[in-house]
Amino acid sequence: MDVDIPCDIEGWFFHSRARKVLWCLLQPLFYSLRPMFVNPKQPTKWEFINYAATITFNSIIYYFFGGSGVAYLACGTLLGMGIHPVAGHFISEHYVMNKGQETYSYYGPLNWFTFHVGYHNEHHDFPFVTGKNLRKVRAIAPEFYDDMPHYHSWAKVIYDYIMDDNITPYSRVKRVTLENEEIEAIRARGGLVM
Repeated sequence: MDVDIPCDIEGWFFHSRARKVLWCLLQPLFYSLRPMFVNPKQPTKWEFINYAATITFNSIIYYFFGGSGVAYLACGTLLGMGIHPVAGHFISEHYVMNKGQETYSYYGPLNWFTFHVGYHNEHHDFPFVTGKNLRKVRAIAPEFYDDMPHYHSWAKVIYDYIMDDNITPYSRVKRVTLENEEIEAIRARGGLVM
């Protein structure tokens, strides 16, 4: 049900280095289209208002700037959310890069431009603390965060994701939401449930 977790086909197909580069480039498409396949919902009036506004805006861009204007917007979206240093946060937030740790904080200068979204471990520990104050959480409790694996470069996150053959779109923690009886039935059949 989690639309943030890659589909089975993504995990199967995007496992080689070259394909992981392609996955990073096309990540905005997967993030925007995956919910329609994984957990489709009936659109509300706000989605229809959004569709209308988007079509209107893109039509105006097309009218004044032609197809190249619309292509510029599409390519800008793919670049800005694909292989782009700031897009490294999509991977560092929930991909298991080191066994036993499912999220990583980023302590680099791009936090100033992203409302401190890089302080992700702090966010998980204190989800109701605003982004601008997450750096203060780390400053107050360095004994909990300084020795925890973290990144100083989101570009390095993307590089590590692509170059490490052990990390794939499947390298995510997926929570089990089964009842105890269902878990025991899977274990009885020889399945492993963590």
